[in-house]
Amino acid sequence: MSSLRRHRLAALASVALPLLLAACHKAPDQAAPPAVAPTELMAVDTPPPGYPEELACDNIGGQVLLSLSVGADGKVTAAEVLRGSGIAPLDKAAQEGVRSWTFKAATRGGVAHSSKVQVPVTFRPPAVRPQACFVLDEQRRRAGGK
Repeated sequence: MSSLRRHRLAALASVALPLLLAACHKAPDQAAPPAVAPTELMAVDTPPPGYPEELACDNIGGQVLLSLSVGADGKVTAAEVLRGSGIAPLDKAAQEGVRSWTFKAATRGGVAHSSKVQVPVTFRPPAVRPQACFVLDEQRRRAGGK
């Protein structure tokens, strides 16, 4: 083989080999994105709603079933009563109390989405009557005596 021919083959190989190798490997920006598993809505901060003092003092409890709409930011956007307790102040306290709750939003494909969730809110009268109840009893007694 002549030296000219060897020189041309070497030049061709020095250009063709990197091109062939590059064709075998995809650049990082061309790689298929990894599949991101969906996640479900997760509670982050859900303190119990305030218990109406008069009802707690009167030993009245109940359960309210709510449907919450949660935005992609994890904040409650709506709270609808699905099944009330039969006691309007408890239903209202439940609705107002959950509006401050925060969640980690559900995701699909790595993107946060709004979602809905049903939550029961239970009000149980305290086992030991709070001290404030005695003050309320006295106020009621005085109001009834006038």
